[in-house]
Amino acid sequence: MSGVAAERARAAGETVGDLVERARVLVCGGAGGVGKTTTAAALGLEGARRGRKVCVVTIDPARRLGDALGVRAAAGELARVEEAGPGELWALMLDAKATFDELVRRYATSEEQAESILRNRLYRNLSSSLSGTQEYMASEKLYELTEQHAFDLVVVDTPPARHAVDFLEAPARLQRLLENRIFRLLVLPTTTYLRAVSIGLRAFLRSVSSVVGTEVVDDVVAFFETFEGMEDGFRRRAARVEALLREPSTRFVLVTTPQAEAAAEAAWLAAELARAGFGIGATVVNRAQPRFLPPTLAAPEPESLDANWRPLIENLLELEALASYEAGTLEALRAVSGTRCEVPLLPADVHDLDGLAVLSDYLSGRRRPNELS
Repeated sequence: MSGVAAERARAAGETVGDLVERARVLVCGGAGGVGKTTTAAALGLEGARRGRKVCVVTIDPARRLGDALGVRAAAGELARVEEAGPGELWALMLDAKATFDELVRRYATSEEQAESILRNRLYRNLSSSLSGTQEYMASEKLYELTEQHAFDLVVVDTPPARHAVDFLEAPARLQRLLENRIFRLLVLPTTTYLRAVSIGLRAFLRSVSSVVGTEVVDDVVAFFETFEGMEDGFRRRAARVEALLREPSTRFVLVTTPQAEAAAEAAWLAAELARAGFGIGATVVNRAQPRFLPPTLAAPEPESLDANWRPLIENLLELEALASYEAGTLEALRAVSGTRCEVPLLPADVHDLDGLAVLSDYLSGRRRPNELS
């Protein structure tokens, strides 16, 4: 049996709850509006109910995670969720700039170097608005939580699908940047030749100051000059973060709904993850229409029944038709590895710990899709 076949055979007999019990990192991804945040929170709650020390991290700046878990904490602050189970459940809303600042202080060779970088206007713009910064800082925070805070499990709630791939690939992109020839010429003038080239590049930057302004160019030059000596620390850290994301204990949880657009986005994300070599541990289908008839039992024709029963049977047939349609939209996910869990359309939105406990029951298999109460 091939490795992929063995993995699928093993996954076929497990629940998402089993994955929660053995994983070290779970990354939730999918299209926008499919319930990633509530799923991530429910996975975290399930881990705490199983006695694990868990942290749920969201990259999304909205407060949905804090609202669902009933915690109020500033971005970047760990907040404990009370009464979450025999284990521990913590929540963290990412503060990308504060995380970047912490990295600068960690790898600076002196307090003066750190303060010089933190005051630099180019750095302040990069740390707040550069594309990819938020995704890399999320992966950095993930590493910190697993290595320094000793969490048994970290659950990451990513932005919509396309940015989830950015999050997973951010450490490798940072390493490529640090190995880039131009970057190394600007920052690492280790020989007379490289010093000459580096000076030439800086002179070129100053030559365009009449276009972009002297202050802008000076900030750029000062940033690269100040950064010298820190790149090795950033490179080593990025390599460790990437290694963590590729460990067998790090798994991706694909979250979707039965709607065609969401399922197609999930299928695209699954293909991208497979291409990049990341393992999918589970697929969670939220708001699925449950089936009330056994597959071998056909519903009677409404015309053959008493008039009092006819509306009920017609309604049942409509629900069965909807369930069949949804099953068709999910065909695109049939080849995705890992276990699969369907969570039915619940009577009310999940917005507190009680609702998360219901969702946790479905994810763990303690409650079946046709048990709505």
